[in-house]
Amino acid sequence: MMSNEWHVSGLMVQARSEKFPALIPALLAIPETEIPVSDQQQGKLVVLMQAERSQALLEKIESVRNLDGVLAVSLVYHQQDEQGEVTP
Repeated sequence: MMSNEWHVSGLMVQARSEKFPALIPALLAIPETEIPVSDQQQGKLVVLMQAERSQALLEKIESVRNLDGVLAVSLVYHQQDEQGEVTP
């Protein structure tokens, strides 16, 4: 059964600047994750995440919190889209 939900979230991640070299690849290794903006000097990243289910998105966000060097994760945007059934 296919989900008819789609979730997109924007996060502000505060991290230790010295951890950026390892943190960025770790973030990008999370499926459907992008980093459109980062400022190593200030230790800030904007992270976009997508998932088909809210629980999957929450798990991804929690995995960001657990990465080495992450000080804080703030959810600044969330959108849920529900689509009707597609008939061939």
